[in-house]
Amino acid sequence: MAEVRLQSVSKSFGAQTALEEVSLTVDDGAFVVLLGPTGAGKTTTLRLISGLDKPDQGQIFINGQDAVGLTPAQRNIAMVFQQYSLYPHLTVLENLTFPLKSPMLRTPADEIQRKIEEVAEILQITHKLGNKATELSGGEMQRVSIGRALVRNPQVYLMDEPLSSLDAKLRSDLRIELKRIQANLGATMLYVTHDQIEAMTMATHVGVLDHGRLVQFGSPREIYADPVSIYAAGRLGSPKINIVPADLFPGAPAGAASLGLRPEHISIGDGIETEVVRVEYLGDQTRLHLKVNGIDLITLAEVHTTLKKGDLIAIRPQNPLYFDANGDRVN
Repeated sequence: MAEVRLQSVSKSFGAQTALEEVSLTVDDGAFVVLLGPTGAGKTTTLRLISGLDKPDQGQIFINGQDAVGLTPAQRNIAMVFQQYSLYPHLTVLENLTFPLKSPMLRTPADEIQRKIEEVAEILQITHKLGNKATELSGGEMQRVSIGRALVRNPQVYLMDEPLSSLDAKLRSDLRIELKRIQANLGATMLYVTHDQIEAMTMATHVGVLDHGRLVQFGSPREIYADPVSIYAAGRLGSPKINIVPADLFPGAPAGAASLGLRPEHISIGDGIETEVVRVEYLGDQTRLHLKVNGIDLITLAEVHTTLKKGDLIAIRPQNPLYFDANGDRVN
């Protein structure tokens, strides 16, 4: 596997800036997730690393080698797309074998057989090797798509929202599977998503992108607990962080315009009186929707709380995060 390093990389498409001065290091064996909404620059970053696009400025190093002048094939990178991109007229076995028959790889027949068996077992699709791609379910097709990348043993794996078109249960299952595979292989993986749960559960590090700028890079725990801005804070957490006026509770520092409170950082029992406007029982947690001086807040209560709509409770903030008028952290 290999380290990937971007140094002051920028890319525009006409008047649209896709990436702006992005510097980022994906360590050898790391699972890095690029997180952000549509248009943040996530897919552009993958395309630049893979060689499908060239940067307007900046350098890209793969395993210490300047990769900007290399073709996609010379970079030895495997990419998994959101769409399955399988050959429908071929069987699962033939789809998995196809990349290994590249003239550049020149993989011996016995080695092809070994790799196919190994990857099919990892992805639990051994019993589907004889099936045509069109005979598979969506989850099975995505497993085969991932398998086509795994058989190659590339320097780096790039994954562009590979689970986004699957149903919720299958996404959950494949999240666990992908993380296990990455850990077992010691693979260097750069994974793009807008799903904060994927970022929280899979990543060793998360890069938060905003309109082509890398606004924060760190572990999921670090970004969740110590975000640099309202934007970064809002990318992780479910329910989302509460953003309210800084003076809603006493104690705001100078220069603070907004207060950020994670739902679990609102203490019930003393403080400012508020009304319960809705109770959501979700099995493993209960959410309280509150109204404080006309402002909505969401917090968490005991799972089997007896609180109900219309009850009055007292709350106060714990571990508050303060932001200035531009949305940047104050403390």
